[in-house]
Amino acid sequence: MDVKQVSGGRAGVVGGGPRGGGAVGSTGRWMEAVISASFVLLLIAAMARFLTHHPGAPDTWWVIALTSLLAVAYVARPAADGEIPASWRRAWLGTFVLGWVVLVLQAPSFAWSAVAIVYTALQLLPTRAALALITVLTVLVVVAQVRINGPDPLLVVVPPVVAGLAATVFVHMQRQSARQRSLIEDLVQTRRVLASSQRRAGMLAERERLSMEIHDTLAQSLSSQLMLLQAADRLWDGDPAAAHRHMATASEIAERNLVEARRFVHDLAPADLAGGGLPEALRTLARRESATGSAAGGPAGGPAVRFRIDGEPVPLPPAVEAGLLRVAQGAVANVREHAHADEAVLTLSYLEEDVVLDIADDGRGFPPGQGAAQRTASHRGHGLPAMEARLRQLGGTLTVESRPGEGTVVSAAVPLRTDRTAPAPDEE
Repeated sequence: MDVKQVSGGRAGVVGGGPRGGGAVGSTGRWMEAVISASFVLLLIAAMARFLTHHPGAPDTWWVIALTSLLAVAYVARPAADGEIPASWRRAWLGTFVLGWVVLVLQAPSFAWSAVAIVYTALQLLPTRAALALITVLTVLVVVAQVRINGPDPLLVVVPPVVAGLAATVFVHMQRQSARQRSLIEDLVQTRRVLASSQRRAGMLAERERLSMEIHDTLAQSLSSQLMLLQAADRLWDGDPAAAHRHMATASEIAERNLVEARRFVHDLAPADLAGGGLPEALRTLARRESATGSAAGGPAGGPAVRFRIDGEPVPLPPAVEAGLLRVAQGAVANVREHAHADEAVLTLSYLEEDVVLDIADDGRGFPPGQGAAQRTASHRGHGLPAMEARLRQLGGTLTVESRPGEGTVVSAAVPLRTDRTAPAPDEE
């Protein structure tokens, strides 16, 4: 998942730290332009008033020069903000305010341009320092207006009210902006953590899928191959022909394992399903396991496996066919390794709403609660737990019935309706 970098606005800490130093976004540049233009217009208006009220005054030339210098300095500052350290910007503000105070003392009409300076102070200074400076500027404005117009309650009240409102609105906006930036950073971090969790969950799911696939195919086939080779070794001197048959069967199993391994690499369906549907694959599995058990010497090597089909076969989704085949392979392997059975029967039943695969054996069985306890304590993570996991992914259920001495029946049921069938692990 891609995470976009969020930027824009001025960097700063509201409530204590300075606000300068960050690049302004389009809204910030627009605001800077409006305030700069307002400041310049206020300076021009104040200078025009000074010239009309004091024509030919000896200090006119330096008033014009200082006014022009302040206008240029204020307009040029935003463009250089990102390249000037915060300490130099504060020094600039101090010098700028000092020049403005000189103008106000000479011509009180320049006091109204303090509105723009209030914004600049709030932008460049910590909040408390900015509020202190604004208080001083407000006092100067009040004094200047009293000098021009005499004592007037309105002129004494209006400047503090305007300054207070401007400072309150600006500080509130800065706090809202800081809170928004914090929320955006939290959101970005949460998305990164979520993406990492999703990647890890996907890796674990794929690892579990491959583990089940290898257990139900390659591992079981290698076990059969080992039994055949051991049987061939025992018969090598006494019955060479039988030993060669076992070797040929083991070679066929090795070849099939190679095909399965290649299909794992390319993420294809099980090899037994390549030549037909599920019934044919189960029939092939029964023949192969029967031949392996017979070659290895009866129940000790594996049971005789038969296949039956009930009902009219219907097309099944590839994921369901692959899942039921893997369940059959795992169940037959459990019978061969643990049940000590003489016979096992695979029954594939097509019902009205479900397809059911039963694997029944006449082995030694186990107490009703022992299977669940063994699954809970198992460290292998395969066998019955793997079957249950596969059927959960398909929207199906697994039922195990067993009693000591009466064999075991493993029943896997999957709904025939495709809208109730969950995707296979590699399709998620």
